[in-house]
Amino acid sequence: MNIKMELKDDFDFGFSLVDESELNAVQEVQEKLSSTSQAATDTQKKIDRMYNMFIPLLNNLASNPEKEYIYWPNRVDKIEAFRDKLRQVYES
Repeated sequence: MNIKMELKDDFDFGFSLVDESELNAVQEVQEKLSSTSQAATDTQKKIDRMYNMFIPLLNNLASNPEKEYIYWPNRVDKIEAFRDKLRQVYES
């Protein structure tokens, strides 16, 4: 009997007993947490994509700081195309 008591005290299997309502509450919280975690992951992916879209623009603008003027032919078309890509990322 002394051996059984030592095993019980030395090893915890990591479970506890609950009734059905407690189990349902835990499962609901786990589902919400999983859903929230996925939404956060999706949002982070969008932020990363948008960041990676802007970095080349900023790098190009900063590439020749000694030049006072920027030559940018067809800029309206290019800006609109960039805006469309941003909108796609935002809406996805």
